[in-house]
Amino acid sequence: MSGESRSNSLKEKASAAFGLVGLLVVYLSIGVSIMFSPWFSWQRNALSDLGHAVKSEVAPIFNLGLLLGGFLIIIYVLTVFRKHAKYTSVCLVASAFLLQLVATFNEAYGFLHGVVSVLFFVSIWITSLVNAIEKKSLQALLTFIISFGIWVLYGLKVFSAGIAVPEIISFTAVAALLMLSVVRIFSQK
Repeated sequence: MSGESRSNSLKEKASAAFGLVGLLVVYLSIGVSIMFSPWFSWQRNALSDLGHAVKSEVAPIFNLGLLLGGFLIIIYVLTVFRKHAKYTSVCLVASAFLLQLVATFNEAYGFLHGVVSVLFFVSIWITSLVNAIEKKSLQALLTFIISFGIWVLYGLKVFSAGIAVPEIISFTAVAALLMLSVVRIFSQK
């Protein structure tokens, strides 16, 4: 391997770290917010209840985590991921931006928050479908089935839980797919 290609490989791996750190920031902010919110219930709440700027004492932690996590994921996509999946990249940038809008227009914004939240989840379904087609990826297809299917099951009242349950399951399915892309970039020679 030449010096230049080794340098490019190291830059890609460093840029891939933004994807990993972005996801960790999102999960850490959710976890810390839940830990400091004894009122939060998986049976009654949405995750966004943690980010309500007026009613939640952990709103700064939750919303900053979504904003920063979305930003880091966008950096990952624009610096390295786009070289590996051109069309998926466009969708993933839109999804990460919508994640930031969920925090920006938190639950205190009422209807507007609902709109950006729905758009966020629709965007991650589209992102996983586009990735499944573009990369002929069974993992991406499975991600779509899980992330969309949990909402269908929730809508049909197959299980009783708060909306936070399909939110976290859907997001985790897509996060796993994103982590897989980071691992693949790290493991390249």
